[in-house]
Amino acid sequence: MSVLSLDLFLREQREELKQQLPRYLSTMKAPEVLVQSMLYSLEAGGKRLRPALLLATLQGYGIRLEKGYDVACAVEMIHTYSLIHDDLPAMDDDDTRRGKPTNHKIFGEAMAILAGDALLTYSFEIISRSKNLNDQEKVRVIQLLASASGPTGMVGGQVADMEGENKVDLTVGELEYIHQHKTGDLLAFSIEAAAVLANAPEKDQIHLRHFAKHLGLAFQIKDDILDIEGDGDKMGKPIGSDEENQKSTYPKLLGLDGAKEKLVYHIQSAKDHLSKVNQKHVLLEELTDYIASRTY
Repeated sequence: MSVLSLDLFLREQREELKQQLPRYLSTMKAPEVLVQSMLYSLEAGGKRLRPALLLATLQGYGIRLEKGYDVACAVEMIHTYSLIHDDLPAMDDDDTRRGKPTNHKIFGEAMAILAGDALLTYSFEIISRSKNLNDQEKVRVIQLLASASGPTGMVGGQVADMEGENKVDLTVGELEYIHQHKTGDLLAFSIEAAAVLANAPEKDQIHLRHFAKHLGLAFQIKDDILDIEGDGDKMGKPIGSDEENQKSTYPKLLGLDGAKEKLVYHIQSAKDHLSKVNQKHVLLEELTDYIASRTY
């Protein structure tokens, strides 16, 4: 399989997901307003980074991408549910997301909560019904996704993040714990799940796990930096919102230069582990550079 350029790969996969995501909901026998609320946030766009990481890992092993689309759409649904709930008044209380009004601003708080709940639970149904996976793969992928998104993963990270907002002496280690779970675990799932679907050797899976961990932290550090010097129009949210909300960030704890040094460390560590994986990892390496250099 020839390796596509990163830009072309990302464009093609975003377009594929744009076509596929609504299809899962088109035959759903659910209240229309619930479906519309789910679709509103699913179709809001975004980088689709988690599906891209999953599909790029599959391509590196020469596995047809069709095998991963159900899982890619499922992880994007869980990511979308987390954003809907993060934006709620009881959480971050945001009015815009990706340049559009947040879900609860359009559909109300109750429907936004239910749309998030629906996306979360439906994601597991999609994997369980996938015709592209065997039963053993389904069980392992569901187990990984539940762990990455649940109380010891993304949800636990969100709780630690909320508790950290009221802590004036938060350490870098505590901040890393927050971001490793709140953001990193779902990114890591995308890579680990692809390794399972590709039946990658155990040695590869270990290095990919470490690669994913460093990549997840690098992604969040870059987010923190962009909140200071990014392009607000492209990001779809105002610059400086972290400081305004008194959030603990890498620049706040380490200074902007220190945060940038930490970013370089995690990017290089990610590449070091990736270099030990026995696959054509050009796309994953380019995605790593993309995360480090993105402007939104």
